[in-house]
Amino acid sequence: MDIKPGEIFLNAALQFWWAWLLAALVAVARLPKVKGWLGEVWIRLILAVGLDGKSGRVVHDVTLETGEGTTQIDHVLVSRSGIFVIETKNMRGWISGSAREPQWTQRIYRRSFRFQNPLRQNYRHERAVADSLQVTAEHVHSVVVFVGGSTFKTPMPENVVRGLGLLGYIRSFRTAAWNDDEVRTLVERLQGQRLAPSRQTHRNHVQQLRERHAEPACPQCGSAMAKRKARRGSRAGREFWGCTRYPECRGTKAIQ
Repeated sequence: MDIKPGEIFLNAALQFWWAWLLAALVAVARLPKVKGWLGEVWIRLILAVGLDGKSGRVVHDVTLETGEGTTQIDHVLVSRSGIFVIETKNMRGWISGSAREPQWTQRIYRRSFRFQNPLRQNYRHERAVADSLQVTAEHVHSVVVFVGGSTFKTPMPENVVRGLGLLGYIRSFRTAAWNDDEVRTLVERLQGQRLAPSRQTHRNHVQQLRERHAEPACPQCGSAMAKRKARRGSRAGREFWGCTRYPECRGTKAIQ
C-alpha cells in the first residue's frame, strides 16, 4: 500500500503533538506582555506563600492618579514595618547597572539591550503611594525584584533583589511603624484611592504612557514640552504644549 507524503507528515505531527504544544507555549511565554504577567504571578506566589498572615496585606495591580496622569504599580505590601512598593522585572541574561545610572544593561550572549533604571521608574510609584496614603516618604520602601533566570554582573543596591530575596529584604525591616488597626486603615485607603483594576483602566494608562513619551520638542529652544492648561483668555481651560524651561523659554505648541 502506498503512503502519501502528506500522511507521513500528519502521522508525525500527531505522534509528537506534545512537542508542538511545548514549542508554542515557549513562543507565547516570550511575548513581552506574557512575560510581564508571568513575572507578576510568580511574585504573587512568593508573597502569598512566604509571608504569614501577620506580615501585612498585599494589594496587586494598583493604578493611582497623579498630577501627570496615572501610574501603575505591580504590588504594594502594607505592613506594620512599612509600605513596600514592588516593581517586577521578568528578564534573563546578565544585568548591569547602578542606582545613579539612568539606564541599565541586559546582555544575552553577545547582544546588549538598554532599559530604564527600574529604581527611577519605581520612584514615581513610591511618590504616588505616599501621596495617596498621606504618609511620610521614610515609611515607603522601593523594591525591585528580578525573576526569569537573570544574573547580576555588577553590585546592586540592597533593594534590588532576585526572586526569593524579596522576602529577606522585607523581613530586614523590624521596627514597627503602625499597629494592626492602622495597617487595616491604610489598606482600606489604598483600595479606595486606586482606580478599578479593569481592562479599560489598563488601556487608559497605556494610552497616557504613549502620549507622555510622545512629547514634542519646543519649537524655540528644542527642550522637552509638557501638557499645560490655559488659565485665562479665550482659550481658558484648553490644553496646550508648553516648554519645560518656562519661564526662561515661553515656547508653546497646539495639541493636535
